[in-house]
Amino acid sequence: MDRDDRDDPFGDFFEEIERMMNQMANADGEHADDAGFGTETHVDTYVEDDTVRLVADLPGVSKEDLSLQCDGETLTVSAASDRREYDERVSLPVRVDERSASATFNNGILEVTFDRADDSASIDVA
Repeated sequence: MDRDDRDDPFGDFFEEIERMMNQMANADGEHADDAGFGTETHVDTYVEDDTVRLVADLPGVSKEDLSLQCDGETLTVSAASDRREYDERVSLPVRVDERSASATFNNGILEVTFDRADDSASIDVA
């Protein structure tokens, strides 16, 4: 019996690892690079005393490709690059003043900061 004719004792093991890696790389039959926002993106939200800050990883996106929209309760991040498209709606943990927004984008990291909206308005009685 030639050495090449024997079964590889690790063959099944490596085939199973390859199958699992392919399953992780393919989302619903799509290549991982085409699967969209969320496959490589991580969004963190921080609530501080008077501000709300979101930090998102957007690899492969340029500043010119970004579009941000906020209605005070949800931040929508849209971006497109040659390799992928992102479209994420992030529910904010508290209501924010959308007009106070400021954003920076550096090396694929988006940081958006908002002032918290007042919970209620005081009404003067005349």
